[in-house]
Amino acid sequence: MDLKSKIEEIIEKVKSDKNFASKFTADPVSAVESVIGIDLPNDQINAIIDGVKAKLTVDKAGDVLGSLKKLF
Repeated sequence: MDLKSKIEEIIEKVKSDKNFASKFTADPVSAVESVIGIDLPNDQINAIIDGVKAKLTVDKAGDVLGSLKKLF
């Protein structure tokens, strides 16, 4: 399984589906497992969750910086 592609898939789902975003916030393990379709060991699930959270944080920071650039 390609973790990078799964992380990207989950990120897109979080961004496009408010219900899934809520589920990811409340119970990220079951949210991730619902997308990938298999039950993985906790260390692998946690790696995916950490990757998704990191990417979402970077994307939000980029949005904020983009908004600030428009001010100047």
